[in-house]
Amino acid sequence: MLNDITLGQYFPINSPIHRLDPRTKLLLLVLLIVAIFLADSALTCGLVTLLTLTIALLSRVSLKTYIRGLKPILFVIIFTAILNIFLTTGTKIELFGYQTPITVEGLILAGKMALRLVLLIFASSALTYTTSPIALTDGIEKLLSPFAKLGLPTFELAMMMSIAIRFIPTLIEETDKIMKAQKARGADFESGSLIRRVKALAPMLIPLFISAFRRADDLAVAMESRCYQGGSLRTRLNEIHFAGIDLIAACIFLVVFAAVMVLRFFL
Repeated sequence: MLNDITLGQYFPINSPIHRLDPRTKLLLLVLLIVAIFLADSALTCGLVTLLTLTIALLSRVSLKTYIRGLKPILFVIIFTAILNIFLTTGTKIELFGYQTPITVEGLILAGKMALRLVLLIFASSALTYTTSPIALTDGIEKLLSPFAKLGLPTFELAMMMSIAIRFIPTLIEETDKIMKAQKARGADFESGSLIRRVKALAPMLIPLFISAFRRADDLAVAMESRCYQGGSLRTRLNEIHFAGIDLIAACIFLVVFAAVMVLRFFL
């Protein structure tokens, strides 16, 4: 299960999505998330699904990687769908002459919610798969730069967010190593009731926290030893710039977003 968590990984591939400016990808991700939640009909859901799948294909990252990223939240998707199926009021479905607690409206709502969760994971994964941590930091810092005049530490916020995303795969790998070491010592994480399995994970948390703090301290020492400074004093090897491909992507997203808005509120 831990190996299925792919959020935070970066794949250095030459693709149209990789070549987009990180600011463009961040803004379009927000736009896509809003469109996903606004999509309510079959046509609007189809539009956002087609756009999300197109992004995944253009990123040239294997679809198996995207699908593997769904496994950690598969329980959440199924649980949410079941709740919507049985708790939504509406027209009851009859099977073999018996009335079931399942409603037509519940099935439709469950499908919409499951689709939205899947598309959200695909969209957010596409951002981390195609954007390096440094580029992501620069993009967030540039977008937050207007707030610097209000005294907001924009660079520090951007750095913390990018480091947090970057350390997700590292912490997952460390957790896997600790679990294997505990299993070699006789620990059992898979048998017994749910409460017992949760209690079995408790001894793993202490070494995981110690390892996380040690890595954070090593990173801070490494940055200080290299005289790392942020903010306006920091220079960049590769400056980010908007290009023609960013304008094309923005136009496509705006057309899809406008279509979803019109179909959702006016038709």
